[in-house]
Amino acid sequence: MKNVLELALEAHGGPTRWSQLKTVTADLSVTGALWQIKGHAPELQQIRIEAELHRQELTTHFRDQDKRTTFTPNSVTVETEGGRLLQSRENPRSSFAGQLLNSPWDELHVAYFNSYALWTYLTVPFLYTFPGFETEELSPWHEDGEMWRPLRVSFPNGIASHSREQISYFGPDGLLRRHEYRVDVMGGAPGLNYAHEFREVDGIMVAMQRRVYSFDTDKRKIAEPVLVAIDIHGIAFS
Repeated sequence: MKNVLELALEAHGGPTRWSQLKTVTADLSVTGALWQIKGHAPELQQIRIEAELHRQELTTHFRDQDKRTTFTPNSVTVETEGGRLLQSRENPRSSFAGQLLNSPWDELHVAYFNSYALWTYLTVPFLYTFPGFETEELSPWHEDGEMWRPLRVSFPNGIASHSREQISYFGPDGLLRRHEYRVDVMGGAPGLNYAHEFREVDGIMVAMQRRVYSFDTDKRKIAEPVLVAIDIHGIAFS
């Protein structure tokens, strides 16, 4: 039997195809209860992102707002679409010190969190083959009438993400079913990210819908509220 990472890589398009691609562009909406808590509910409803696939860089364009944000693990900026700098922050992760789930965010907090999260989601499972990642298959998990194969992943320090340790669960077909983590920038708040409606795009299988929930002490989904809802309306790789 193939190890779970090999199975997942092949199911999502294969490492050869991934190596041929450099960037991704997507039109999407990001909504959910989290953004109401943070005071930014309407801002991400119509955005376009442009991201590098093999290094952590992402730009977000906001429809009808004359605004774009740029992200790397070490900096975030807010600019007009013409390039006039409005705000910037170096070492953005340090600005979350002491924050909890209900702590308010400014624009740069939103830019950092949303950018690293979307970049992570769009690069899994290929991300797990990058230098510095360590993986370990865990015992099978049963949910929705299926047996899923969990992969515990340790992230290197150079990658900005929710936490250093995360677990991705892959179905019998090798496609991602759910992604489990705790969100360090929100005081370790739990998150279960479910992947739905896979579509083949330029040789890569993409989950066009994501729904994020909290989880209980048994790691079972708490169905309400939906913390984050991600809907991709259009996407292309190049």
